[in-house]
Amino acid sequence: MTSPKIALYPGTFDPITNGHLDIIKRAANLFDEVIVAVADSRDKRPMFTLDERIKMVEVAIEGIPTARVVGFDNLTVDLANSLDSKIIIRGLRAVSDFEYELQLGYLNNSLDKEIETVYLMPNLKNAFISSSIVRNLLKFNGKTDHLLPAEVQKIIGSMKSCTLQ
Repeated sequence: MTSPKIALYPGTFDPITNGHLDIIKRAANLFDEVIVAVADSRDKRPMFTLDERIKMVEVAIEGIPTARVVGFDNLTVDLANSLDSKIIIRGLRAVSDFEYELQLGYLNNSLDKEIETVYLMPNLKNAFISSSIVRNLLKFNGKTDHLLPAEVQKIIGSMKSCTLQ
């Protein structure tokens, strides 16, 4: 019997967007399990707390039975090993993403030769969406419902304590 193919999809997910969800759904069609790993990323000064981002991912992936979410604050390779995953998923929206993602893939492989990085592109309608674009819109009360999963939009809309900077 072969061991299940577990893919790790790491990121800050600040917040999770329709583009991220598209990648998760694509990965779920390719692998036995997809673990969405939400990075603490304190150095990036996220708009939402780690717990808020984890909750947003949980509600966004609710309909994907082979996906689950974890939070982390260590090296992605170390997390992958602790979860018995040798596959890291990365999303590519545009050529501008490619150089950074390629370097990251090589770095992860240099830390663990068994780690493979699989690059997935979102559907064309989601290719322009990034969390940073969404955060900028949120700062100015811009329209984001076409960029976020509906459940995530509801969570953000109900957050009274969130300071949108």
